[in-house]
Amino acid sequence: MMNPYAKSPRGARTQGAYKEFDATELFCPRCRKAVPVRKRLLLVLPEGEKFEYLCALCSTTVGTKISREQRPLKLIV
Repeated sequence: MMNPYAKSPRGARTQGAYKEFDATELFCPRCRKAVPVRKRLLLVLPEGEKFEYLCALCSTTVGTKISREQRPLKLIV
């Protein structure tokens, strides 16, 4: 069994190196090609923040993403 916390030859940890990505280009069905995108916050949810990716050329929605952060939730009543 392989150790998930074993160090690679360069000394970096292999597990958790890439936990979250942001898209820079996505396919737009309206423009019919891969285009740069803009990221816009839609909702703040208990499980994270929901973002929408918009085509930079025509503003069509091309994707969504929920960013799950490991911070405690603060409720104001």
